[in-house]
Amino acid sequence: MALVLWALGLPGVAALLASLWQPLQQGAGLLPVPVWVVLASSGVQTTALLALAAWLGARLGPDVGLRSPLVAAWVQGTPLHGAWRAPLRAGVAGGVGAALWLVLLAAWAPAPLAQDAAAQAVPLSVRLLYGGITEEILLRWGLMTLLVWLGWRWLQRRRSAPAGWVLGLAIVLSALAFAAGHLPAAHALAGGLSLPVVAYVLLGNAVFGLLAGALYARWGLESAMLAHALAHLLAGGVAALR
Repeated sequence: MALVLWALGLPGVAALLASLWQPLQQGAGLLPVPVWVVLASSGVQTTALLALAAWLGARLGPDVGLRSPLVAAWVQGTPLHGAWRAPLRAGVAGGVGAALWLVLLAAWAPAPLAQDAAAQAVPLSVRLLYGGITEEILLRWGLMTLLVWLGWRWLQRRRSAPAGWVLGLAIVLSALAFAAGHLPAAHALAGGLSLPVVAYVLLGNAVFGLLAGALYARWGLESAMLAHALAHLLAGGVAALR
Protein backbone atom coordinates (compact mmCIF):
# COMPACT_ATOMS: atom_id res chain seq x y z
CA MET A 1 0.00 0.00 0.00
CA ALA A 2 2.68 2.50 1.02
CA LEU A 3 4.85 1.55 -1.97
CA VAL A 4 1.96 2.06 -4.40
CA LEU A 5 1.11 5.50 -3.04
CA TRP A 6 4.78 6.47 -3.04
CA ALA A 7 4.98 5.47 -6.71
CA LEU A 8 1.80 7.43 -7.49
CA GLY A 9 3.38 10.56 -6.04
CA LEU A 10 6.68 10.33 -7.93
CA PRO A 11 5.43 11.73 -11.29
CA GLY A 12 4.41 14.88 -9.42
CA VAL A 13 7.91 15.24 -8.01
CA ALA A 14 9.38 14.80 -11.49
CA ALA A 15 6.98 17.38 -12.96
CA LEU A 16 7.88 19.89 -10.25
CA LEU A 17 11.62 19.47 -10.76
CA ALA A 18 11.24 19.77 -14.53
CA SER A 19 9.33 23.03 -14.10
CA LEU A 20 12.16 24.46 -11.98
CA TRP A 21 14.92 23.77 -14.51
CA GLN A 22 14.48 26.87 -16.67
CA PRO A 23 14.02 29.39 -13.81
CA LEU A 24 17.09 28.00 -12.04
CA GLN A 25 19.11 28.11 -15.25
CA GLN A 26 18.26 31.77 -15.66
CA GLY A 27 19.67 32.50 -12.22
CA ALA A 28 22.48 29.96 -12.34
CA GLY A 29 25.12 32.62 -11.84
CA LEU A 30 23.71 33.42 -8.41
CA LEU A 31 23.75 29.81 -7.20
CA PRO A 32 26.69 28.50 -5.15
CA VAL A 33 26.40 25.07 -6.81
CA PRO A 34 25.38 23.81 -10.29
CA VAL A 35 21.67 23.70 -11.11
CA TRP A 36 21.66 19.92 -11.32
CA VAL A 37 22.93 19.70 -7.74
CA VAL A 38 20.07 21.92 -6.53
CA LEU A 39 17.51 19.86 -8.40
CA ALA A 40 19.00 16.54 -7.30
CA SER A 41 19.07 17.53 -3.63
CA SER A 42 15.52 18.86 -3.83
CA GLY A 43 14.37 15.69 -5.55
CA VAL A 44 15.98 13.42 -2.97
CA GLN A 45 14.46 15.41 -0.11
CA THR A 46 10.96 15.47 -1.59
CA THR A 47 11.10 11.80 -2.55
CA ALA A 48 12.15 10.89 0.99
CA LEU A 49 9.33 12.97 2.50
CA LEU A 50 6.89 11.34 0.10
CA ALA A 51 8.06 7.89 1.18
CA LEU A 52 7.65 8.83 4.84
CA ALA A 53 4.16 10.21 4.24
CA ALA A 54 3.12 7.11 2.29
CA TRP A 55 4.37 4.88 5.10
CA LEU A 56 2.74 6.94 7.86
CA GLY A 57 -0.66 6.84 6.19
CA ALA A 58 -0.47 3.12 5.51
CA ARG A 59 0.76 2.35 9.02
CA LEU A 60 -1.42 4.67 11.10
CA GLY A 61 -4.51 5.22 8.95
CA PRO A 62 -6.24 1.90 9.78
CA ASP A 63 -5.98 2.65 13.51
CA VAL A 64 -7.96 5.89 13.17
CA GLY A 65 -10.31 5.06 10.31
CA LEU A 66 -8.55 7.04 7.58
CA ARG A 67 -8.16 5.24 4.30
CA SER A 68 -7.46 5.17 0.60
CA PRO A 69 -10.27 2.80 -0.40
CA LEU A 70 -9.68 2.54 -4.13
CA VAL A 71 -5.94 1.98 -3.87
CA ALA A 72 -6.49 -0.52 -1.04
CA ALA A 73 -9.04 -2.44 -3.11
CA TRP A 74 -6.63 -2.53 -6.06
CA VAL A 75 -3.69 -3.69 -3.93
CA GLN A 76 -5.76 -6.35 -2.17
CA GLY A 77 -7.63 -7.44 -5.28
CA THR A 78 -10.98 -6.71 -3.62
CA PRO A 79 -14.03 -5.97 -5.82
CA LEU A 80 -15.44 -2.49 -5.26
CA HIS A 81 -19.08 -3.28 -6.17
CA GLY A 82 -19.91 0.37 -6.78
CA ALA A 83 -18.07 1.63 -3.71
CA TRP A 84 -16.21 4.08 -5.94
CA ARG A 85 -19.33 6.10 -6.77
CA ALA A 86 -19.62 8.08 -3.52
CA PRO A 87 -15.92 9.14 -3.44
CA LEU A 88 -16.18 10.09 -7.11
CA ARG A 89 -19.29 12.22 -6.63
CA ALA A 90 -17.83 13.91 -3.55
CA GLY A 91 -14.52 14.59 -5.32
CA VAL A 92 -16.24 16.12 -8.34
CA ALA A 93 -18.49 18.29 -6.19
CA GLY A 94 -15.50 19.38 -4.09
CA GLY A 95 -13.44 20.14 -7.19
CA VAL A 96 -16.17 22.27 -8.74
CA GLY A 97 -16.69 24.15 -5.48
CA ALA A 98 -12.96 24.69 -5.00
CA ALA A 99 -12.56 25.90 -8.59
CA LEU A 100 -15.33 28.43 -8.03
CA TRP A 101 -13.57 29.58 -4.88
CA LEU A 102 -10.27 30.02 -6.75
CA VAL A 103 -11.91 31.96 -9.57
CA LEU A 104 -13.70 34.29 -7.15
CA LEU A 105 -10.58 34.70 -5.05
CA ALA A 106 -8.50 35.68 -8.09
CA ALA A 107 -10.49 38.91 -8.33
CA TRP A 108 -9.07 39.93 -4.96
CA ALA A 109 -5.45 39.02 -5.65
CA PRO A 110 -2.91 41.57 -4.36
CA ALA A 111 -1.33 43.61 -7.12
CA PRO A 112 2.10 41.86 -7.09
CA LEU A 113 0.45 38.47 -7.58
CA ALA A 114 -2.15 39.65 -10.09
CA GLN A 115 0.46 41.38 -12.26
CA ASP A 116 2.86 38.44 -12.51
CA ALA A 117 0.55 35.43 -12.29
CA ALA A 118 0.09 34.98 -16.03
CA ALA A 119 3.78 35.35 -16.86
CA GLN A 120 4.89 32.92 -14.16
CA ALA A 121 1.98 30.49 -14.18
CA VAL A 122 2.65 27.02 -12.77
CA PRO A 123 2.52 24.38 -15.56
CA LEU A 124 -0.67 22.32 -15.68
CA SER A 125 1.33 19.11 -15.27
CA VAL A 126 2.64 20.37 -11.92
CA ARG A 127 -0.80 21.47 -10.72
CA LEU A 128 -2.41 18.14 -11.63
CA LEU A 129 0.34 15.69 -10.71
CA TYR A 130 2.12 17.43 -7.84
CA GLY A 131 -0.85 19.37 -6.52
CA GLY A 132 -3.54 16.79 -7.15
CA ILE A 133 -1.63 13.68 -6.10
CA THR A 134 1.73 14.33 -4.43
CA GLU A 135 0.54 17.13 -2.13
CA GLU A 136 -2.45 15.07 -1.02
CA ILE A 137 -0.19 12.16 -0.11
CA LEU A 138 2.14 14.48 1.79
CA LEU A 139 -0.42 16.68 3.56
CA ARG A 140 -3.52 14.54 3.98
CA TRP A 141 -2.34 10.92 3.86
CA GLY A 142 0.86 11.62 5.78
CA LEU A 143 0.54 14.71 7.97
CA MET A 144 -3.19 14.73 8.69
CA THR A 145 -3.20 11.01 9.47
CA LEU A 146 -0.27 11.48 11.85
CA LEU A 147 -2.03 14.37 13.61
CA VAL A 148 -5.23 12.36 14.05
CA TRP A 149 -3.26 9.39 15.37
CA LEU A 150 -1.31 11.56 17.83
CA GLY A 151 -4.50 13.18 19.09
CA TRP A 152 -6.16 9.80 19.49
CA ARG A 153 -3.08 8.21 21.05
CA TRP A 154 -2.12 10.96 23.50
CA LEU A 155 -5.23 13.04 24.11
CA GLN A 156 -7.83 10.28 24.00
CA ARG A 157 -5.62 7.48 25.30
CA ARG A 158 -6.57 5.17 22.45
CA ARG A 159 -10.31 5.11 22.94
CA SER A 160 -12.33 3.16 20.41
CA ALA A 161 -12.16 5.87 17.71
CA PRO A 162 -10.89 9.45 17.36
CA ALA A 163 -13.37 12.03 18.63
CA GLY A 164 -14.81 14.52 16.18
CA TRP A 165 -12.80 17.37 17.69
CA VAL A 166 -9.54 15.44 17.24
CA LEU A 167 -10.35 14.87 13.59
CA GLY A 168 -11.42 18.49 13.16
CA LEU A 169 -8.24 19.80 14.78
CA ALA A 170 -6.11 17.63 12.48
CA ILE A 171 -8.00 18.93 9.44
CA VAL A 172 -7.39 22.53 10.52
CA LEU A 173 -3.69 22.03 11.33
CA SER A 174 -2.97 20.17 8.09
CA ALA A 175 -4.87 22.86 6.14
CA LEU A 176 -2.72 25.56 7.74
CA ALA A 177 0.45 23.61 6.94
CA PHE A 178 -0.77 23.20 3.36
CA ALA A 179 -1.41 26.95 3.10
CA ALA A 180 1.94 27.89 4.65
CA GLY A 181 3.71 25.63 2.18
CA HIS A 182 2.64 27.97 -0.63
CA LEU A 183 4.32 31.03 0.88
CA PRO A 184 7.79 30.42 -0.65
CA ALA A 185 6.26 30.32 -4.14
CA ALA A 186 4.29 33.48 -3.38
CA HIS A 187 7.49 35.15 -2.18
CA ALA A 188 9.22 34.34 -5.46
CA LEU A 189 6.21 35.39 -7.54
CA ALA A 190 5.48 38.66 -5.73
CA GLY A 191 9.09 39.56 -4.93
CA GLY A 192 8.37 39.60 -1.22
CA LEU A 193 5.79 38.74 1.42
CA SER A 194 3.68 41.76 2.26
CA LEU A 195 0.76 41.38 4.66
CA PRO A 196 -1.84 41.34 1.82
CA VAL A 197 0.11 38.64 -0.03
CA VAL A 198 0.47 36.47 3.08
CA ALA A 199 -3.20 36.88 3.99
CA TYR A 200 -4.32 36.10 0.44
CA VAL A 201 -2.17 32.98 0.13
CA LEU A 202 -3.04 31.63 3.57
CA LEU A 203 -6.77 32.25 3.23
CA GLY A 204 -7.07 30.89 -0.29
CA ASN A 205 -5.15 27.69 0.38
CA ALA A 206 -6.40 27.08 3.91
CA VAL A 207 -10.02 27.07 2.74
CA PHE A 208 -9.21 24.43 0.17
CA GLY A 209 -7.16 22.52 2.75
CA LEU A 210 -10.22 22.34 5.00
CA LEU A 211 -12.30 21.00 2.11
CA ALA A 212 -9.69 18.42 1.12
CA GLY A 213 -9.28 17.30 4.72
CA ALA A 214 -13.02 16.84 5.10
CA LEU A 215 -13.18 14.83 1.86
CA TYR A 216 -10.31 12.63 3.00
CA ALA A 217 -11.89 12.03 6.40
CA ARG A 218 -15.31 11.16 4.98
CA TRP A 219 -14.70 9.52 1.61
CA GLY A 220 -11.00 8.69 1.44
CA LEU A 221 -7.80 9.98 -0.11
CA GLU A 222 -8.91 9.55 -3.72
CA SER A 223 -11.80 11.96 -3.20
CA ALA A 224 -9.41 14.67 -1.98
CA MET A 225 -7.03 13.96 -4.87
CA LEU A 226 -9.81 14.26 -7.44
CA ALA A 227 -11.10 17.51 -5.94
CA HIS A 228 -7.59 19.00 -5.88
CA ALA A 229 -6.76 18.11 -9.47
CA LEU A 230 -10.20 19.09 -10.80
CA ALA A 231 -10.08 22.46 -9.03
CA HIS A 232 -6.78 23.28 -10.74
CA LEU A 233 -8.06 22.06 -14.11
CA LEU A 234 -11.31 24.01 -14.02
CA ALA A 235 -9.85 27.19 -12.51
CA GLY A 236 -7.00 27.11 -15.01
CA GLY A 237 -9.47 26.69 -17.87
CA VAL A 238 -11.47 29.70 -16.74
CA ALA A 239 -8.29 31.78 -16.40
CA ALA A 240 -7.21 30.79 -19.93
CA LEU A 241 -10.52 32.03 -21.36
CA ARG A 242 -10.13 35.51 -19.88
